[in-house]
Amino acid sequence: MEQAIARENILVKIRVALQRKTVLPFPDQLGSQEVFKVGNEELPLQFEKEFTRLLGKLYYCRDIDEMRLQLMLLATRYGWKDLTIPPDLLSSLTGLDKLPFVNTGPALQADATLTDCECLVARTGTIVLSSAQSAGRALPVFTPVHMVFAFPRQLMPDIRQAITFLKNKYPEGMPSSVVFASGPSRTADIEKTLVVGVHGPREVFLFLLQE
Repeated sequence: MEQAIARENILVKIRVALQRKTVLPFPDQLGSQEVFKVGNEELPLQFEKEFTRLLGKLYYCRDIDEMRLQLMLLATRYGWKDLTIPPDLLSSLTGLDKLPFVNTGPALQADATLTDCECLVARTGTIVLSSAQSAGRALPVFTPVHMVFAFPRQLMPDIRQAITFLKNKYPEGMPSSVVFASGPSRTADIEKTLVVGVHGPREVFLFLLQE
C-alpha cells in the first residue's frame, strides 16, 4: 500500500513537471560556437594522420585506373581470391569488373569488399557510411577486409559538418542507419587487452581518388 502511494506521488510530480515549460538558462549559447578550433592543417593530411593512427591503410590514387592497379597488387600480396563489390557500384567503376577476383555475389565467403562512403571526417580519421548506399548495412562489416574509395570533396573538418552534409543530402529524412567507422573493429572489454577485428573488419583500406 505504501509503495503504491509513493509511486502515485512520483507520477503526479512528473505530470505536473511535464505541463510546465522549462526556459533554457543560456539560449544564446546553445550551438552558437564551434567546439573545436579550425586548424591550419589541410584536411587530407589531417585525415591521413588520424586514419593511419587508427590502423587504417590509406592510398592516394589519381583515378580509377590507378586504384585498379592498387587492388591487383593488394590481392596478390594478401592472396585475395574473392572481392565483393555491389552491382550498382561496380557498374560505375570502369574496368574493375575485368579483375578475375571481383564478383557481385553474396559475401558469405568473400575475402574483402569494396564500397563507397558518404563522407570522411578529417579530425577523427572516420569513414561515414549509411544504409542508403548500395552496400547496405551488412556488407561493410561482414567481410574481414573493408576497402573504401572516396574523393577529396567528401572530406569534412569534423562530425558536426558531416551530420550537416547528411541532412542536406537527405532532406526527406536521414537514412535508417548511419555508421561512423574509425579504423578496424576493436575492443578492449576482456582484461583491457586490445583485440582487432572482433565485431567487424580487421583491416580497413581507403583509396582517396583525385577529382
